[in-house]
Amino acid sequence: MKPGILVISHGSREASWVELVDAAVRQASASPLLADVPIVSSFLEIVEGRLIQDGIDELERAGVTDMLVLPLFVSSGSTHVDEIGQAFGLPWVSDLEGDLGTFRVEAKVTYGSPIDDDPEIAELLLANIAELSEAPEREAVLLIGHGSKEKVFHERWQHGLSLLAARLEALGGFAHSEHAMLLPDQAAAKLAAMQSERPELAVIVVPLFLSPGYFTNHVVPARLAGLTYRYNGRAMLPNPAIERWLTRQMASWLERIVD
Repeated sequence: MKPGILVISHGSREASWVELVDAAVRQASASPLLADVPIVSSFLEIVEGRLIQDGIDELERAGVTDMLVLPLFVSSGSTHVDEIGQAFGLPWVSDLEGDLGTFRVEAKVTYGSPIDDDPEIAELLLANIAELSEAPEREAVLLIGHGSKEKVFHERWQHGLSLLAARLEALGGFAHSEHAMLLPDQAAAKLAAMQSERPELAVIVVPLFLSPGYFTNHVVPARLAGLTYRYNGRAMLPNPAIERWLTRQMASWLERIVD
C-alpha cells in the first residue's frame, strides 16, 4: 500500500488566488505526520495542466494505491463538492447531475469533507475583522457566503452559515449576527433589514470565501452598494488555521488506513 493525497479547490484566473491555495497545501504537507506521502494540489477548472485528472495521474505515476481526495471548499452546500464526488463514482446527494464525467483512477479512493463549521473557522473570521470592531456590544456581524439555489445544497449552506454566524457572535461578543447568500441574492435585503430593526448597531460584513478575489473584491461590495457597513474584504487565506485544517484531515485519514 502506498498512500497519496489529492487536494481539490475551485481554481481561478487570478494567479494570486492559486498561489495562496498552493502555499496552504505546501505548509500542511510539511508536517512530520505526512512525511513521504505524495500530496498534489489540483483544481476543478481554469488552471490548465493542474486539473483533477492531472492530479490523479500524477499521484498514480508515483505509485499511489490509496488516495484521499480532499475538497478544499468552504461548504458541503457547494454543488461542486457533490459534482466531484459523482465523478469519483460516489452516490449523488440530489438529482443535480454534474458535468465532469467519470475520472480515470485505479487507486482506492476515500472522499473527504469540506471545511463547513470547523471550530477554528469562527476564530479565523474574528481575527479577520478585528481591525473593524470598536465596541462589539454595539455591533452586529453579517456573514456572507456564496450559497446555492439548488435543493439540498441551499439547505446545507443555510445550516452551516447559521451555525457559523452564531459562533462568531458568541466568540466576539457581538450584539447580533445574521447570514446571507449571494446565490440567491440575499445580501442587500438582509443588511437593510438589520439596519432597520437595530439601527443603533454598526454592521460588520464578513465574507466567507477561501481566497481573496472576484467575489470578495467586487461582487460583495457591488451587491451592498448604497448601504452603510464596515468591510475589509479579507478572505480565509492566507491563514495558518486553514493549513492546520488540511493537516488534520490528511493525518487523520493516514492514521485510519495505516491502522
